[in-house]
This record gives sequence, C-alpha cells and structure tokens, in this order.
Amino acid sequence: MTRSDLVALLAERFAQLTQRDTEFAVKTILDAMSDALARGHRIEIRGFGSFSINHRPPRVGRNPRSGEQVVIPEKLVPHFKPGKALRESVDAQPAAATTAD
Repeated sequence: MTRSDLVALLAERFAQLTQRDTEFAVKTILDAMSDALARGHRIEIRGFGSFSINHRPPRVGRNPRSGEQVVIPEKLVPHFKPGKALRESVDAQPAAATTAD
C-alpha cells in the first residue's frame, strides 16, 4: 500500500472528508512521526506496533569492486516492531491472500 492508496482508502471510508483534507491529515501524521523519531522519541501505537531509533556503530566494510577497506560511519536508523495484534492478524491471513503489490 502506498501513501496515495492510504489517502484514497481514507477518503472513501470517511465521505465527509475531501481528498485534499485526507491527504493533509495523512501528511501531518507522517510528518509528526518523522519529527518525533528525528528528535529521538519512541512512537507506540497500541495494537499496531512501535517505532524507535537504533544506533549502528561505526564499522569497517569493503568496497565490492576493489576490495579496499572503507570506514562506514555510525548512524541512527528507524526500527519498527509490530505489536501482538498486528502479528496475529497477519499470521491469521490465508496464504492465498499474499499477492504481489
């Protein structure tokens, strides 16, 4: 599902909202989540999951073409951990329902 798919689904489900209002709402929520993660906060949505930041320490890697060693700097990366309800609902879906995007 893409962002535009989500906007279309919400606009269809909530007829009182226009497409523009729905798009603004989705953008606002995603921006607020991105800002919270950028500030180092943890986001928890009960029944869905939690988003947090993981620290990846610096390490030495190799350039696949030349084999030369390259220093890879430390970085912070977002991490999603699904909640129990989401894991169970995904597991309960029949295998035939898993189709290509």
